[in-house]
Amino acid sequence: MKNYYKQIAVGVDFSAQSLQAFQRAIKVAKLNEAVLHIVSVVDTHSFGSVQAYDITYAEQVKEDREKQMEQLKKEALAAGITTVKTVVELGSPKAILADLKGIDLVIISATGLNRFEKMIIGSNAERIVRNAKCDVLVVRG
Repeated sequence: MKNYYKQIAVGVDFSAQSLQAFQRAIKVAKLNEAVLHIVSVVDTHSFGSVQAYDITYAEQVKEDREKQMEQLKKEALAAGITTVKTVVELGSPKAILADLKGIDLVIISATGLNRFEKMIIGSNAERIVRNAKCDVLVVRG
């Protein structure tokens, strides 16, 4: 499996479980000498309808996440990952993480911040596993 994956993405929502997935992603990226993409999606669907929130709130959450992502990037670089890229998107985590371009492996946690949605319509992890065009590693906490 060494050097099989060259572009690895990890989904992070800053839940304890997603941070465990991040730690696993560092190990796998290091083993494969891969580029690590740290991806965080601000789930605007959890805000309710567009009329129910101000878009500036979503932008503020995005800015806050970008600052948090810089800390994760520093940690990955300190752990020996040569190339680390970060991205923060607005939208649906399950749609964005399942449709990442140029990625060989997506690493996600089995659960995250949105446990209510899991009870109602199924987990983000399940949807990503079903729809991703690459391999998916689900980390259990």
